[in-house]
Amino acid sequence: MPLEGRHLGFRYSGGPWVLRNIDISVERGEIVGLAGPSGRGKSTLARMLAGYEQPHEGTVRLDGQALPESGYHPVQLVFQHPEKAVNPRLSMRRILNEGWEPDRAFRTSLGIAEEWLSRYPNELSGGELQRFCVARALGPDTRYLIADEMTTMLDAITQAQIWSAVIGIARERQLGVLVISHERRLLDRLCDRMIEL
Repeated sequence: MPLEGRHLGFRYSGGPWVLRNIDISVERGEIVGLAGPSGRGKSTLARMLAGYEQPHEGTVRLDGQALPESGYHPVQLVFQHPEKAVNPRLSMRRILNEGWEPDRAFRTSLGIAEEWLSRYPNELSGGELQRFCVARALGPDTRYLIADEMTTMLDAITQAQIWSAVIGIARERQLGVLVISHERRLLDRLCDRMIEL
């Protein structure tokens, strides 16, 4: 069964609705694109599907059940700005191993150099740091990955390298992936189907 949101609605502190009556689903092994202009609520929807926000209307279900409230979360979210997703006081090795401990072959597949492991977040570029965030999100218990503008801020070569690795891993492990982007060419290239918001 899929990761699905039914009749989702969300608003901040009683203000206007950011999203309302949204239906969305992603199946295992499927790469789905979510497109739409800025301000349409794409990131809010991503946070609801990953359990970071609770919808004010509707429900999010994983295999027909409510999202888990503890333990390793099977729905992982990778944000646009990796520096906001890591503890600046931890080494990259500790950050990477927070959820699981990927082996050298897995790290290499995502372009993570061994010498980066002893560094701290402020010693890495945005592309280098995002590779760690992606690796951390792709633990063995991950079933769905939500990529919220994951490579928007990166150069074209780094984008291509990261997406090639992620799509390869997703196909091999039958992960469901929701790719959120305003770049239609990227979505057309990567995704099995598209949703407009």
